[in-house]
Amino acid sequence: QVQLVESGGGLVQPGGSLRLSCAASGNIFSINDMGWYRQSPGKQRELVASTISGGSTNYADSVKGRFTISRDNAKNTVYLQMNSLNPEDTAVYYCNAGGFYGGSRWREPFNSWGRGTQVTVSS
Repeated sequence: QVQLVESGGGLVQPGGSLRLSCAASGNIFSINDMGWYRQSPGKQRELVASTISGGSTNYADSVKGRFTISRDNAKNTVYLQMNSLNPEDTAVYYCNAGGFYGGSRWREPFNSWGRGTQVTVSS
């Protein structure tokens, strides 16, 4: 089907920046929506930012003005630029994508998750 691989996580000081990347691969026919979620210990996974193929974006209130989601459709890749990071942003960040895999004769819907990348904001 479709696999997602995240990269770009790490340790950063408060006020710093990180850029996450997520590349989709497989027998992709089309990707409609791509997004980033995060999960901290003891908390539920929450939406951070998402984008649909038409270009519309959606952000969690806690990251508006600090995070920017973008995508390169030619590369089936979505990015998350994170600025002004604070300790509350510490979490495992997961990439999610939904669309169709297959070809011109057949296609099936997919919804895939990456394995996650750790982001730690600490001095």
